Amino acid sequence: MTVPVIAFYCFAAGVIIGGLFTVLSRHPVHSVLWLILSFLSAAGLFVLLGAEFVAMLLVIVYVGAVAVLFLFVVMMLDVDFAELRAEMSKFLPLGMLIGIVLLMELTLALGSWRFAPDAEALRDNLTPPLAETHNTAALGQLIYDEYILLFQLAGLILLVAMIGAILLTLRHRSDIKRQDVLAQMYRDPAKAMELKDVKPGQGLS
Repeated sequence: MTVPVIAFYCFAAGVIIGGLFTVLSRHPVHSVLWLILSFLSAAGLFVLLGAEFVAMLLVIVYVGAVAVLFLFVVMMLDVDFAELRAEMSKFLPLGMLIGIVLLMELTLALGSWRFAPDAEALRDNLTPPLAETHNTAALGQLIYDEYILLFQLAGLILLVAMIGAILLTLRHRSDIKRQDVLAQMYRDPAKAMELKDVKPGQGLS
């Protein structure tokens, strides 16, 4: 058994074990740590496939940003997870039913899966051979040359979704005191401060 095969089995086991314990772990912080292990193992699989750019992107974006954000949110919110688990037990039959349906769909899909004889050749035709150019350069040429319109439209859709989420959550409530930056900048010191002559023994009211 060669070193790449051993590395593949190690990374594959890391992905499966990390994903399993992400769902089964009782403590949310432990779940996030198992999720980080799953991301790192998936990045190792991408390295074995020769997709170093995707692997580093997975580590930087998902491990360095998303998973760490999850970890900080879970640790700072101090949510009563025992109460949440008690509430979730009421929906356990419905969740098991949905899980069984999804498992049946996956079984049907994998049972009828057939590899096309020319699939590998079609994948190789998308990018130049690795001997001619690096896979990162080939990916950049593919995205910004062949699929530039679709790439820009995807970014535009994400921008619209972000603006929509901000507008939905930005609610001006009268019972909340908000900071007025312009009013603070343009205030007159003569009107903003008032001097009081407090005599000895006299309190403030």
